[in-house]
Amino acid sequence: MVAVAPGDGLSAILKDLSVDETIVGGQTMNPSAEDIAAAADKVPARTVFVFPNNKNIVLAAQQANDLTNKNLVIIPTRSVPEGISAAIAFNPDASVEENTEAMNDAMKGVKSGSVTYAVRDTHVDGFDLAVGEIIGLDDKAILAKGKLVSETTEKLVEKLITEDTMNITLFYGEDIREEEAVALCEKLAQKYPDCEVTSAYGGQPVYYYLV
Repeated sequence: MVAVAPGDGLSAILKDLSVDETIVGGQTMNPSAEDIAAAADKVPARTVFVFPNNKNIVLAAQQANDLTNKNLVIIPTRSVPEGISAAIAFNPDASVEENTEAMNDAMKGVKSGSVTYAVRDTHVDGFDLAVGEIIGLDDKAILAKGKLVSETTEKLVEKLITEDTMNITLFYGEDIREEEAVALCEKLAQKYPDCEVTSAYGGQPVYYYLV
């Protein structure tokens, strides 16, 4: 397995899940098809599952197939949480087809969001945004905004959660202290007693939290 990871913490989590190679990349630093092919070439297996973990990297991952002798199977993960779920679904005793199906199913069971800041004054998705305002997004649109990271993250979770949600995981970025993430987790655990709420160090730049 090969996965794109935008932070050292996320890379470590993926490697703990038996991902062989991680490639630094993310919103502002998309790896090329060559980078993905080179990572696949290092894996001692004929078939390599690739998790792009970003919708903007899926195409490069597909193009990497022409640059390597490996059989690349692209699981079109649009976020790191989707990639983590797909990696958990890997079964070394299953066939390529069975693993592909299991990974795609696992990915579909995830709702992902991210918390970052507005880079310019703009009006988008029904929000008036000023530079530096905190925003919460899913993979399609802005769902929340605020002045504080924790408050905006809470609003985002409120928008993402459904009655089927079982787990809420916060991967905190390089600009968030562990104590802040733990305090936010405790608050969310009280608010959503039916969910298991956890935090983990992601170390990603730009994004305060990946949810």
